[in-house]
Amino acid sequence: MPSLSFTLPDDSRRTVTVTRLLNAGYSGRSQQDVAAHVAELAELGVPAPTTTPALYPVSPYLAQQVDTVSVQHGRTSGEAEWALIVDDSGELLLTAACDHTDRELEAHGVAWSKNAGPDVLADRAWPLAEVADRLDGLTLQAWVTDADGTEELIQDGTAAELLTPHHWTEVLRERGELEPGTVLISGTIPMRHGVDQFARHWRVRLADPETGREISLGYDVVPMPPPIG
Repeated sequence: MPSLSFTLPDDSRRTVTVTRLLNAGYSGRSQQDVAAHVAELAELGVPAPTTTPALYPVSPYLAQQVDTVSVQHGRTSGEAEWALIVDDSGELLLTAACDHTDRELEAHGVAWSKNAGPDVLADRAWPLAEVADRLDGLTLQAWVTDADGTEELIQDGTAAELLTPHHWTEVLRERGELEPGTVLISGTIPMRHGVDQFARHWRVRLADPETGREISLGYDVVPMPPPIG
């Protein structure tokens, strides 16, 4: 099982041996907006979920702390998210994450697409209890860099747009999955229209305006060589 390590604000280190990885989907707090999003995706050929919000099990090895993501074709992209982590001691942590998704495969099955790329996590985290009273004020942003090196903001919102970590802890508790080694990725906020998501670099930031603290990650998207045979 993969082992992740996180630095906390007091510079202590926490580890998690990932035994369970879950990706939330269609997890906007406004389910009216979610319904509109489902309709938009249906026009692109993405099958609608049977229920919202959705929860997709993902292979644990796809929880990664990397600066390079290898892809098989040019239609993959990230999604700015937060991640809820139950560390090896049982404490709940919060960090930034980017769910790198195969958009071609997504048209055949969202669960399949979630298992075709990594969930990239930052290497810093906050104890959830330290930010619990101001979760809605946390900001979540993503930038993409195109082939000529120009960086552009593609996602810009707050955690208030998404179902809360506390919502998901209750779901996990009911499922018997609120255990050390569980990592849950939140689902994402809308992308800006007119920005090319199929970029060569993704950068995500989760920030706490009240304290000025922020957690960030970034990675290059690198095409694999063509297959032989």
